[in-house]
Amino acid sequence: MKTPSPRQLTLDLPVEPRYGREDFLVSPSNMQAWSMFENWPGWPDRVLLLLGPTGAGKTHLAAIWAARTGARVLGASALPLADLPGLVRSRAILIEDADSAKGVETEFFHLLNLVRNSTTYLVITARQWPDNWGVTTPDLLSRLRLAPAVEIGEPDDALVRAVLVKLFVDRQLVVDTSVVEYLALRIERSLDAARGVVEALDREALAQGRAITRPIAAEVLRRIEGEA
Repeated sequence: MKTPSPRQLTLDLPVEPRYGREDFLVSPSNMQAWSMFENWPGWPDRVLLLLGPTGAGKTHLAAIWAARTGARVLGASALPLADLPGLVRSRAILIEDADSAKGVETEFFHLLNLVRNSTTYLVITARQWPDNWGVTTPDLLSRLRLAPAVEIGEPDDALVRAVLVKLFVDRQLVVDTSVVEYLALRIERSLDAARGVVEALDREALAQGRAITRPIAAEVLRRIEGEA
């Protein structure tokens, strides 16, 4: 009986997501949002909502804009501790995950008022439209409704394939196109899911000392589904 090859010890060294302009892949699902950010500062308003599901690419697109403008970046949950007048003295502000923050409505309302009376640009990211945030301050909700919004949709098939290829290349992994097709048809339509499966495949291939094949991909997908 053939003795199975021992699994190699692997170091879990995560590859940080790359949020450069050259790393953003444009597709029909994000074209409208990309065009809007490309058109900055020719926006119809100084406040812009960037909306879309988790893993659609909001963080990446917003990071490109923040780097371009030198924006101050913070999560909405950090607003109560922020120096709001100081924030507004910057050229641009990025507030992330606005729909997941609680107990920040007073600060949010104050920030929007300060921005309206300044030359600062403000981008707010969220998964849903403001009416679904649970906002209880009518004046805040009214101001959020008035702000222009642009949406990023769930990644389409072409984008998922392109992202998978790019993630493999970033890790210097040579993978057959049949493996990419196999994964693209089976993973969740999310850029986060693509990153997660490529990271898991990288670890598994290192542990087995083998190239990434469809059987290995199937094994890793079964494991991920079992952990969900």
